[in-house]
Amino acid sequence: MVIPFIKMHGLGNDYVYVDCFRNPLPADPAALAVAVSDRHFGIGGDGLILVCPPSAVAQAQGADARMRMFNADGSESEMCGNGLRCVAKLVYDHGIAPKTRLVLETGRGLLPVDLELEGGKVARVRVEMGQPILQAALIPTILSGQPPLEVPVETPWGAVKLTCVSMGNPHAVAFVEKITDSMVHEVGKFLETCPAFPKRANIEFVEIVSRNRFVMRVWERGSGETLACGTGACAVAVAGILTNRLDSKCTGKLLGGELELEWPGEGHTVYMTGPATEIFSGIWPG
Repeated sequence: MVIPFIKMHGLGNDYVYVDCFRNPLPADPAALAVAVSDRHFGIGGDGLILVCPPSAVAQAQGADARMRMFNADGSESEMCGNGLRCVAKLVYDHGIAPKTRLVLETGRGLLPVDLELEGGKVARVRVEMGQPILQAALIPTILSGQPPLEVPVETPWGAVKLTCVSMGNPHAVAFVEKITDSMVHEVGKFLETCPAFPKRANIEFVEIVSRNRFVMRVWERGSGETLACGTGACAVAVAGILTNRLDSKCTGKLLGGELELEWPGEGHTVYMTGPATEIFSGIWPG
């Protein structure tokens, strides 16, 4: 069975999208994610995202669409901030729900998004990402603290201090003087699967530039280093505020571009604003 797809990216964090409003749900999304993500023998991407009709319960609560996200290794993830912005663009630009405020169903619940248009198409999306999850058992991590703040974790390259936050998926943030390739590709890879994180974790390495600006690179659970991670940038903002490094409004510079972030503090949602881009469409032979 052939599968129509759309290739999209948020700051270079690229996924293959399938419109499951108009096309059948793939029989094996995990296997499809592995196949299409291959950058030599497939379409190429950080994973697969299915844009589906919302569940009956979510639809009754006002949801316009549902996002299901699969990493490049086939594992299903709860949430993807860059992916969610692209889902919003697909839903609006392709006429599924042509309105500038949408509600999208995700693995971490219903998330409202506001669309900024240019020339009648979505250029940027502001997402209400929900409140950060700060209880260690719910992140989940076995590190101590509620949340764990700068807890040393031993690696073959020495101890790394981690601050842990969940944005619907687990993140561990390391504030460092200088980010290096080996730090991301070796230490990040090691920490993703270390015993401290029973469901693995996304690992962010961060340089603080000022109270309202940071630079980051991320090793993503199930995909390796990516050009951007929306939930990761949100987690960094929260971790930076909790450790008194960042103010409540800040900008994160990722390899693929910049995201605007805002978190008023505990009990409040995190806001993330950034671009969404459609690259091309095609047919996967199945």
